Amino acid sequence: MDDNTSEAYEEEIQALEEEIRLLTEEYEEIQQESTFFSEEQILEAMYAFLKSLQGETEGHESASDLKAELESLEREISFLTALTGIHFTSHSKKTVERNKNGTVQRHRLSGKCHSVSFQLEFQLLEMQNNDKVPAVVSDLSIVMESREDSKISKFLSSIEERGDLLTFFRCISIYAEWYEHRRCTFQHFK
Repeated sequence: MDDNTSEAYEEEIQALEEEIRLLTEEYEEIQQESTFFSEEQILEAMYAFLKSLQGETEGHESASDLKAELESLEREISFLTALTGIHFTSHSKKTVERNKNGTVQRHRLSGKCHSVSFQLEFQLLEMQNNDKVPAVVSDLSIVMESREDSKISKFLSSIEERGDLLTFFRCISIYAEWYEHRRCTFQHFK
């Protein structure tokens, strides 16, 4: 029995070492694939871009006009975040394929809507020749922390099958708001 236990442990150790190796390779691949940018890094890049444009604005908008436009866009983002409750924490994009018909890009988004965290991964096919269908979403994968509810799980599965990002963003705002209300109510009765 001691030999059987020893063999079982050795097999478990080998399986764990293999899993560690695979996860390490996957992590390194992800690190090489794309770079994640925080909101602060995006804003810093935008400001650096504006500074670089200050000398190149002849015949274009002035730097103060560009700054005003940037501030206006920041206010709009703040308004939309307050209105919907959706706050993106990271985004990465990798071009998978590029040909004469269009470009396929792999996107990864993560964020929060009220207190519900979510992660999205999808491919976006942008057609270059067709103005009627500007982009097609495929391979949509949604991960949410509150997915243990069977009804929301079934709903998210149907959204993933259809690749319907718009419906996801419309519904997550309402769902997360009521999820937060339910959570507070249950906390009150505990």
